[in-house]
Amino acid sequence: MAIGIAAWGLVAGVAMAKSGMGVPLAIFMSVLVYAGSAQIAALPLIAAGAPMWVVWITTLCVSLRFMAFSFHYRPYFVHLPRRQRVALSFMMGDSSFALFIRRFPEPLPGPRYEDYFLGGSLVTFGVWQVSIVTGILMGHGIPASWNLGFAGTMALLALTCTQLRSPVTWVAAVVAGCAAVAAYALPLKLNIVVAIAAAVAVGVLADRAPALHRGARP
Repeated sequence: MAIGIAAWGLVAGVAMAKSGMGVPLAIFMSVLVYAGSAQIAALPLIAAGAPMWVVWITTLCVSLRFMAFSFHYRPYFVHLPRRQRVALSFMMGDSSFALFIRRFPEPLPGPRYEDYFLGGSLVTFGVWQVSIVTGILMGHGIPASWNLGFAGTMALLALTCTQLRSPVTWVAAVVAGCAAVAAYALPLKLNIVVAIAAAVAVGVLADRAPALHRGARP
């Protein structure tokens, strides 16, 4: 996954450099805001002088998927102190979440899930910071024609496809993809939120279906 993450980090770094932000401020933002999609969404608004509340709402909408990640992580880390869980939440990422769920499909007593989580998340964080700072420093030296962001998207897509192990997950993935495309015209990248909601709805209905069938039996 490091290859795809590095490509996406370079894209984000170049975008930050071309937005007119100074190098120190851009590097500070890359460390403080560990969310590539939110950074890319916020940059044009900041450059255009948009009100701060618009920037906050936009980044909030783009980052709502992390709330879904948090709910899924909770059974694995509920035994940890709240302060430690808050610290771990900063390290959440799309690729590390996919790898974690692939390794631990369900929580079981015994394993130290935080060790595996930190192992993958720290590597991801390190690769991201190195690549995004490189993109900031190189600035205009990387042409847009390289389409590096596509490499990051494809790497994440390949990892996501390995999680589709049942008909329900395939249906949820197809529904999410269709919902994202259908709602693409929504502002603030709300199509991502719509896709997540659609996939969750499919999963909930699939989980409740066996119980409904059992309840319908005489």
